[in-house]
Amino acid sequence: MTQSVVVQVGQCGNQVGCRFWDLALREHAHVNKKGLYDEALSSFFQNVDSRRSNGRSCGVGGKIQHLKARAVLVDMEEGVVNEILQGPLREVFDSTQLLTDVSGSGNNWAVGHMTYGSAYREQIVDKLRKAAEHCDCLQCFFLIHSMGGGTGSGLGTRVLSLLEEEFPEVCRIVTSIYPSAEDDVITSPYNSVLAMRELTEHADCVLPVENQSLVEIVNKIKHMSHGGKPGAVIKRDSSIISGQGGLSGAEKPFDAMNNIVANLLLNITSSARFEGSLNMDLNEIAMNLVPFPRLHYLVPSLTPLYTLADVSVPTRRLDQMFSDAFSKDHQLIRADPKHSLYLACALMVRGNVQVSDLRRNIERLRPSLPFVSWNQEGWKTGLCSVPPVGHSHSLLALANNTCVKPTFMELRERFTKLYRKKAHLHHYLNVEGMEQSFFSEAVTSLSSLIEEYHHLDATKLKLMPDAPRLSIAK
Repeated sequence: MTQSVVVQVGQCGNQVGCRFWDLALREHAHVNKKGLYDEALSSFFQNVDSRRSNGRSCGVGGKIQHLKARAVLVDMEEGVVNEILQGPLREVFDSTQLLTDVSGSGNNWAVGHMTYGSAYREQIVDKLRKAAEHCDCLQCFFLIHSMGGGTGSGLGTRVLSLLEEEFPEVCRIVTSIYPSAEDDVITSPYNSVLAMRELTEHADCVLPVENQSLVEIVNKIKHMSHGGKPGAVIKRDSSIISGQGGLSGAEKPFDAMNNIVANLLLNITSSARFEGSLNMDLNEIAMNLVPFPRLHYLVPSLTPLYTLADVSVPTRRLDQMFSDAFSKDHQLIRADPKHSLYLACALMVRGNVQVSDLRRNIERLRPSLPFVSWNQEGWKTGLCSVPPVGHSHSLLALANNTCVKPTFMELRERFTKLYRKKAHLHHYLNVEGMEQSFFSEAVTSLSSLIEEYHHLDATKLKLMPDAPRLSIAK
């Protein structure tokens, strides 16, 4: 069995990561009734025997002693990490794998990337190496961060480049939370575009998630829970909308939004954690979904999202789940993949679903999904037999699709509005090691990415069947 390490950077990264570990523990507790440390647990947790002086890990097969998350927590403010250390998950994290400062990055990419990145480089590398040494077969690093703040965007992408430097053979999957246009951080367009260049250069896969999409999904869930639809009742133990039943206490602001992202991570890691008739290796995601190295932004969609009480699932409901995964309402960025071009698509299904169900639905949906001409069979599928807690089955779709282009164009537009006026630029240029060329190079990199998607989009017109020609009567 392989292992993965989760690296959480900044306030958002640590809050999402905390929800992931909470829900993952709950999921394993639901399945693991004997209290044995099995291969499923070993994929993301160590089993430490605290009675031994060196605190060594116990092998697979023995009783669970003391579970420790395979995680590195980094933040340049103490607040969120301290909250975790005082909360119900405090025993899950190894205190030597936490790194904090007190002053924060002041919403400045340069402070996170240059100042803290240089100051803490050795300590970060040391903690990453230590996490890797505890793995028998390290397969993947999952990095969780936000794009709008200073630590998440700046130090987060510095950690990403360190991962490539230190572990070039290990897959790097990044979950990036993109700010909305109404973000309260004025400099978030600068931070996001500077971070985008690093993601494009150093990540194997990026799962972009937009704050605005999460807000809309949560609002829709709340509307449904307050009787928006007749007979629609939200399941209160749903792992998507609530921490209830997990280790968390009262709901905090952003908990519902963070839970959606945590569920994305639960589903993408499910085949690494549990058995299935069609297991998908994490390395296979990049191998099968990324035909060109820079175009590795995979649009995630999750279903069920709007969880209703009536989930006794006849076949029609199962088919509906596949249809939902390709609808705008279930995307974690505001995009419409059906009107753009697919380079490849992965379907990661959990629960009691047969391979025949999978194939039938792919055949049913195929005609409505425009794929590039040279990859018409660009589907990757995974079946994990263990469903999420409270559900009979679920589906995560990852689409390498040109529909990310408008999101990137909107980001570039917001960047340009600030940059044209040189607004707030001095805050960045006063940071040692930061030069104005970083800005121009970052926006050039983003424009080049947009152009690559644009060229692919142009080929879509060639896929359209020719209109029947009118014959002229003689």
